[in-house]
Amino acid sequence: MSYAEVNGLSLYFEEHGPAADGDGGDPLVLLHGGLGSGEMFAPLLPALAERRRVLVVDLQAHGRTADIDRPLQAELMADDVAALLKEVGAERADLLGYSLGAEVALRTAIQHPGLVRRLVVVSAPARRDGWFPEVRAQMDQMSAAAAEPMKQSPVYDAYARLAPRAEDWPVLVGKVAELVQQDYDWTSEITGITAPTLLVFGDADAVPPAHMAEFFGLLGGGRKDPGWDGSGRPASRLAVLPGATHYDLFASPLLPAAVVPFLDEA
Repeated sequence: MSYAEVNGLSLYFEEHGPAADGDGGDPLVLLHGGLGSGEMFAPLLPALAERRRVLVVDLQAHGRTADIDRPLQAELMADDVAALLKEVGAERADLLGYSLGAEVALRTAIQHPGLVRRLVVVSAPARRDGWFPEVRAQMDQMSAAAAEPMKQSPVYDAYARLAPRAEDWPVLVGKVAELVQQDYDWTSEITGITAPTLLVFGDADAVPPAHMAEFFGLLGGGRKDPGWDGSGRPASRLAVLPGATHYDLFASPLLPAAVVPFLDEA
């Protein structure tokens, strides 16, 4: 358990795995979803960290990382991840992000391409209108006023247990509301991502299958038959996990089964 001083932020992270002493090659960085923390990956850590160094990060204002006077933006948090990698002496890393964390992972690959070896994007679209309309409507209704009723939720229980300042809960909810209401379209930048990328969605996700296929196409996937020997197969991959939704995909036992072989590829 450590803190890295990056970009004016005391960024909390943990190291796991047999190579957690820092000598295990390119680490895998896990980036959690909005209002969560790195703890959400606990069910998957044994499988993900069995043979590799894993860094579990609490993003700005989440978990054990206190907030600072700046907005929550994927672009800024991507710079935090890049600074953390330099702080721990990692020249490159694999990134796995879920939801908000997937957006941060995407931005890291776009803004700092030389730092990302392989990228795993779990349950996030390439642009805001890639979410189902009812999901965007819920985002548009979110505000800091939701903080008080949300204190009855397990999400708040975890925040109150971990946060350096539990009284910042309304600030976090308000900042997340502002973040999810911002329009974005990263499609043109995604086509320039050089890291092999695995997209993972649930078959009952908050993103429609048509957008999953479109996103995969931006990465060079689904454009042609790869041939009988697979020689025309794209570097990127698409996995749709059965029986999974946006709200439980991050803990699915099927996720490591899709991710580990992808990360193990040369």
